[in-house]
Amino acid sequence: MTEAIAPRLNTQVKEICPSINYIVAMSQPETHLFEVTLQVVDYPFPVLDLKMPVWTPGSYLVREYAKNLQDFTALAGTEALPWQKVSKNHWQIEKGDASEVVIRYQVFANDLSVRTNHLDNTHGYFNGAALFLRIPGWEHLPISITVVPPNSEWQVTTGLPQHTEGSNTFWAADFDTLVDSPFEIGSHSLYKFEVLGKPHELAIWGKGNFQAQKMIADFGKIIEVEADLFGGLPYDRYVFLLHLFNQAYGGLEHKNSCSLIYQRFGFRAQDKYERFLQLVAHEFFHLWNVKRIRPKALEVFDYDQENYTPSLWFCEGTTSYYDLLIPLRAGLYDAKAYLSYLGKEIARYQTTPGRKVQPLSESSFDAWIKLYRPDANSGNSQISYYLKGEMVSLLLDLLIRALHSNQRSLDDVMRQMWQQFGKAEIGYTPEQLQAVIESVAGIDLTDFFKAYIDSVEELPFNKYLTLFGVELKAEKEEEPYLGVRLKTENGREIIKFIEADSPAYHAGLDAGDEILAIDGLKVAAGQLSDRLKDYRPNDLIHITVFHQDELRTYSVTLDAPNVHYHLVPVQNPDATQAENFAGWLGVPLSSVRS
Repeated sequence: MTEAIAPRLNTQVKEICPSINYIVAMSQPETHLFEVTLQVVDYPFPVLDLKMPVWTPGSYLVREYAKNLQDFTALAGTEALPWQKVSKNHWQIEKGDASEVVIRYQVFANDLSVRTNHLDNTHGYFNGAALFLRIPGWEHLPISITVVPPNSEWQVTTGLPQHTEGSNTFWAADFDTLVDSPFEIGSHSLYKFEVLGKPHELAIWGKGNFQAQKMIADFGKIIEVEADLFGGLPYDRYVFLLHLFNQAYGGLEHKNSCSLIYQRFGFRAQDKYERFLQLVAHEFFHLWNVKRIRPKALEVFDYDQENYTPSLWFCEGTTSYYDLLIPLRAGLYDAKAYLSYLGKEIARYQTTPGRKVQPLSESSFDAWIKLYRPDANSGNSQISYYLKGEMVSLLLDLLIRALHSNQRSLDDVMRQMWQQFGKAEIGYTPEQLQAVIESVAGIDLTDFFKAYIDSVEELPFNKYLTLFGVELKAEKEEEPYLGVRLKTENGREIIKFIEADSPAYHAGLDAGDEILAIDGLKVAAGQLSDRLKDYRPNDLIHITVFHQDELRTYSVTLDAPNVHYHLVPVQNPDATQAENFAGWLGVPLSSVRS
């Protein structure tokens, strides 16, 4: 039975609905192999089709999860059933009139990320899209999942409800829910707490310098602020899954849970801890924006291929704008810290050459082939829809606030999107999104969208910021401009990126080159910036590198110093600027002056 006709036949046999049951075991976790058993009972057709997703909602890249599947078998009782693989992620089983079919396979799991699977002798973690097969045309059916840990000391934590209290069998309402519900299995620390009358759990795998009770208290403040924005919490129970290891950062949102990865020793230094809180605020905000308020193209997931939308800038960029604001509103840092973080984001945007090449809507649409697959030229040719979407959301918020004396804001856009699309989970089109923003702003934003979303015009930050008593300052660096970004690797200075149209670009230096010397004198790790301060713009220098193991020397003419950006209060603000600032960030403008 092919996928194309299964749904039609499904409507003809409504009185017969198969039951779908999964068993996930991990008897030898050190092998990184999950042992998966799928039991299908009363499937009404002689040919059973099974497909594995190629991507995970929320992470817009085709990752080909079927590559990790091995040892596929199908049985009816003790009889092996014939089967064939008809595409990269599609299996067909000749079941005949057998009433029960048992499929077994293994999935190799050694990728510790928020969107894939990881299994070792300390824990097991999996996402549904990367582990489970679906029956095309029957995705709406409920599914049971029984987890069999390797020993009695391992516990199971997931956002799915248990079949019976204390059991390791869980229910998913349908395949979408199964995909949206990651599992953590192991001896992780588990903390239970209540916010706004609803139960929450925090599962932490890995050691680190976190303080659990402080973290939980701060989570509660974030939850309360976001719930207040949208008018309540859209779930009965919520689970935070947190993985700790070195030099890690990331998150993935789900309807009643999220997966977080953070560096194990990133909780003592205040700035690192605040960055973690921003990550939490970001993923929790996705409860509404993305998981329920989502583009029409993502209303029904196609697990077999890319799902294109030009609106990821609103899904992720607007969420990024709020992930800085939410901790401020929650009292987890002050307005001065907020402006520092915002200034760094603007500086990162302003120093990305790709902002002049790729429109924001195109960045959203091309996420599948660009954002998650960066190369040495990415910074020159593309802009992140997270980053520019955050910048555009900032401008929209300030625009709306300025037009309505802070009586309206981007908050009202979010609330209207929630009421109009999110509650009913009806996907919105780009035109409907623009219409909602215009209805809140009270003006036609066609020119704004054309300039800043659909083309590459420079964003006029100060046009909007100065109305709120803040301005973006550009100041020259100390050293002349070369145009390279380096990374120290094992004591070597490796060029990771060369800016287009820079002195290094025109001289022929290349990403991957190891810088050895300037004018015949060795450049030690971390010393390039200091060495360049000894020169002036238009000086000719000779840079010696290893290029693909070949020793080369390039002549480079240095340019005028580059600039760096930061936000500062305007000098002598007027009453309107002071009022606007207080309405935006909730404190007097005078409180952020040094």
